[in-house]
Amino acid sequence: MTRRRTLLILTLVATIGGGGWLTWRSNQAVPPAQAVATGPIGVGALGRVEPESRVRKLSQPGGFSVNRVERILVREGDIVTEGQLLAELSDAVQKDAAVLQAEAALAEVRATLVKVRAGGRPSEIVAQHARITALAAMENMNRRDAERAEQLQATGAGAKAAAERNRAAAARSAAERAEAEAQLETLARPRPEDVAVAEARVHNAEGTLDRLKADAALSRIRAPIAGTILKIYARAGDLVSSDGLLDMADLTQLDIVADIYETDLPRVRKGQEAEVIVPGDATRYRATVRELGWLVRRTTQAGSDPVAAVDARTVEVRLALDDHGREALSRRTNMQVKVAIKP
Repeated sequence: MTRRRTLLILTLVATIGGGGWLTWRSNQAVPPAQAVATGPIGVGALGRVEPESRVRKLSQPGGFSVNRVERILVREGDIVTEGQLLAELSDAVQKDAAVLQAEAALAEVRATLVKVRAGGRPSEIVAQHARITALAAMENMNRRDAERAEQLQATGAGAKAAAERNRAAAARSAAERAEAEAQLETLARPRPEDVAVAEARVHNAEGTLDRLKADAALSRIRAPIAGTILKIYARAGDLVSSDGLLDMADLTQLDIVADIYETDLPRVRKGQEAEVIVPGDATRYRATVRELGWLVRRTTQAGSDPVAAVDARTVEVRLALDDHGREALSRRTNMQVKVAIKP
């Protein structure tokens, strides 16, 4: 019993002493904490690999009823030049035939315009002069016959009917001569209204040809830029679906498109250096901030993480990869990466 009492007393003393020590420590002045460095800090974000030219999705023109592929002239991985023919739709041959018809029609109306402007040929003009001379001689002869018939009628020696016939013949000859002279004027100098009509027909034919050529061009898919064929979605004989015909891009310059939170954007500026971390790759690739986006987007992140940013607002920032990164990631368009922008 005595031993148990002794142990209890010692425990009580120790407890009281410790409490007093804690109370004493709490009443002492606490030395100020060491100052924490508050210098500039970097920005981290998720991003994706994307060509500077963006990925171009090529398809048949909108509104076309014909969307069957006739020929594909490239393969995935081919490097093409700007304007190079990549594919043809099934109505290209029909459109080419219409263009040939329009070219023939234009040649015809142009020849007609030249003919109208030039007037008659020299041989036609000579023949018309000869016809006018013959008609003038006929007119003079008929006029003399009419004058003699009138004189004989006055003396009672001629018939009245014969005199009238001669006068009518003279008038007819005069009219035929006037008509021949008018035709000669047309042959020698075309009328302005005839030239205007011929010119209008030429303009109409030229417009028709231009329209048909444009239609034929729409049946051929050409490369809008120089680049690489990334993916082909339709082959010869296939219908072009909503995925389009093919994807292409210029891989000579690659960007990393980082989604930066709007609250971190004030710490990002052009020219900043950054590191790009590729999943499964130990190499850190260097990049430089090249362009800051103009639009703040709402990015809804769906996931099971209870502390993840939901309904976040981000801005696209484009970073230019160096040559080493471009060579390593040239076949990884749209791959997700991590970006660490240095302060």
